[in-house]
Amino acid sequence: MPEDYLHELRVVSSVLPFKVNQYVVDELIDWSAAPDDPIFRLTFPHRDMLPPDVFDSMSALHLTAASPDVIRKAAREIHGRLNPNPGAQLAANVPTHQEHPLAGVQHKYAETVLVFPAQGQTCHSYCGYCFRWSQFVGNAEIRQVAPDVGRVVSYLEEQHAVTDVLFTGGDPMIMSSAVLERWVDPLLTPALDHIRTIRFGTKALSYWPYRFTTDRDADDLLRLFERIVAGGRHAALMAHFSHPRELQNPAVEKAIRRIRDTGAVIRAQAPLIAHVNDRAEDWAGLWQRLVELGVVPYYMFVERDTGAHSYFSVPLTRALRIYTDAVRSVSGLARTARGPVLSAAPGKVLVDGIADIGGTEVFTLRMLQARDPRLVGRQFFAHHDPSAEWLDDLRPALGSWWP
Repeated sequence: MPEDYLHELRVVSSVLPFKVNQYVVDELIDWSAAPDDPIFRLTFPHRDMLPPDVFDSMSALHLTAASPDVIRKAAREIHGRLNPNPGAQLAANVPTHQEHPLAGVQHKYAETVLVFPAQGQTCHSYCGYCFRWSQFVGNAEIRQVAPDVGRVVSYLEEQHAVTDVLFTGGDPMIMSSAVLERWVDPLLTPALDHIRTIRFGTKALSYWPYRFTTDRDADDLLRLFERIVAGGRHAALMAHFSHPRELQNPAVEKAIRRIRDTGAVIRAQAPLIAHVNDRAEDWAGLWQRLVELGVVPYYMFVERDTGAHSYFSVPLTRALRIYTDAVRSVSGLARTARGPVLSAAPGKVLVDGIADIGGTEVFTLRMLQARDPRLVGRQFFAHHDPSAEWLDDLRPALGSWWP
């Protein structure tokens, strides 16, 4: 790459996380199309991922050969400007247990608890748009980490409304099978029989499918999935597929087949993002191929208001058009994907459509999931703003209720 780009890479990656592995470099990126190749844009930094004034100030530090300590201090000050934990994750989602905040756990929705195992807080490669970027920048003040499973189990034993536990990160598939078992096995005991589904949020099928095929403990991992299913629980891999190219390598097909043979179910989700998958044909091709491979299309998300949001975000009007055009061109089996969906502080908000009501053009919106379960399914209206990219950009219309 040209030296000016390498300088930009150094500048941006001193603020936002950058990590790429050999599989992505060799198997997914079309280097003849770089830097405009979608997988290159997905994984490699771009100067516009930072606000112009932030980029310029960090660039100056690099050009004057500032010390690593000075650069790290400047980066930490910038992190606070980039909304490191959107949706009130730390302020509202962290539960209290035995009179203390339960570190590394989020309990936003009544039936689902998220767990951030300490050993799983990295990934095989990083997506530039990841809303979990604060987990990867070495800043303990904004990081979410569960040090061990003991307190998690103690909390869950008291939460009988919880049916689902989601291991997230980072990527739990970065852990060895032996370590992952130490987190999962305690959930399979009779004392936690109300836990009916164990989910794993992962990008490993895209970035390192060998985790499920030829890694030395791949078979042990599959046996863990089988044990979950044999115990009468549902094992769900919440796979993160951003682009149809991630499904083209035979290694992915083999990994999916092996996972499905255990009885686990794979569901696929990703945000709609500029420069990577902001075309209807990208999503239609992705969903169709997922169905062929036995994976359930689940969510098309809206890029969250954090990190490099300004670089990757797409206006809601355009996101709705892309979703609608994509879903029109696939069969009903692929229309299980819901979108565009904003995962915001009140809950998951579906952009249902655009309508003219009494001469007022509005977004029709609906709560798919909610912090307050009584609000699930509730509809509301916002003025149609073609430039709006997030819930906070919208204004209530027609005297509508607002979450």
